[in-house]
Amino acid sequence: MEVRSHSTARPFRTTDGSIIRSLLDLSNAPVANHSLAEATLDPGDQTRRHHHRVSEEIYYVVEGRGLVEIDGEKRLLEVGDAVLIPINAWHQITNTGEGDLRFLCTCSPPWTADDTYLD
Repeated sequence: MEVRSHSTARPFRTTDGSIIRSLLDLSNAPVANHSLAEATLDPGDQTRRHHHRVSEEIYYVVEGRGLVEIDGEKRLLEVGDAVLIPINAWHQITNTGEGDLRFLCTCSPPWTADDTYLD
């Protein structure tokens, strides 16, 4: 059984600019088909626009509000919203709230930094 605690996941900044805590991914668990991380953006911050050539992503907002852009289409997100980011879709998320924007990120296949291509 693989169990990881949020409190022991070390945060790091990805190439897209978000602060990530990897909960279950290739670096810490024997995952085969997906990964799970929590991302945080400070108020007013945004990720760099990017895409993934291999991984499909899903974001699920657990705190705050944000504006997500996927291939030119924009949508406001709030707690409880989930959004699908298809493979090769250019995307960016901006914290539009007054507090942190926290969201869970799942990737299939598992996320790797090598699969992040910046605009």
